[in-house]
Amino acid sequence: MTGEPTPRRRRGRPGYDQAAILRTAVELFNRRGYDATSMGDLARELGLTKPAIYHHVTSKEQLLGRALDDALDELTAVVTEAAEDPAGRSAYERLRGVVRRSVEVLVAHQPSVTLLLRVRGNSGVELAALDRRRRLDERLAALVADAAAEGALRDDLPPPLVSRLLFGMVNSLVEWYRADGAYDPATVADAITTVAFDGLRPRGDQAS
Repeated sequence: MTGEPTPRRRRGRPGYDQAAILRTAVELFNRRGYDATSMGDLARELGLTKPAIYHHVTSKEQLLGRALDDALDELTAVVTEAAEDPAGRSAYERLRGVVRRSVEVLVAHQPSVTLLLRVRGNSGVELAALDRRRRLDERLAALVADAAAEGALRDDLPPPLVSRLLFGMVNSLVEWYRADGAYDPATVADAITTVAFDGLRPRGDQAS
């Protein structure tokens, strides 16, 4: 032992770490709008000084980027797993799985997904998020096309349109779903997959 004092580790104000600041920022962005929210607004919401927030993050844009990544990372993983499925499942099975799991992702990350659906490409961070969303649409459209080629879905609808409609149905949950409401995530996932895929069955398979 040298007898020298151990350097003190820098710490933020007790009770606030990066995750807590991010949660509050997302709530504030959704309530006030990202562009209308300043770091000063966030500091007042948290009861901190602006320097205390900058101890954890470098900018408002960094908070936005982390929130959008939170919304997109798991959804990207779900779509990637379905697109690169090594288990030999049919495209139809993988497509249904994507829709169902997308509901689970949205419910688990509803504030971040809500923020994602409101971005308009006003910054580099927002443009990057929109590009990731477009690539997800393209990969889902490819799965739709493969399922139609299998004969499991009707083939008279453009796959990119079907992809947008499927994601749109899932994304509509941000407008009304509440974790303490009447429906649990499994019930909602069942309902969406049933409504979507029964309506997409080939015409010869539908009841007259």
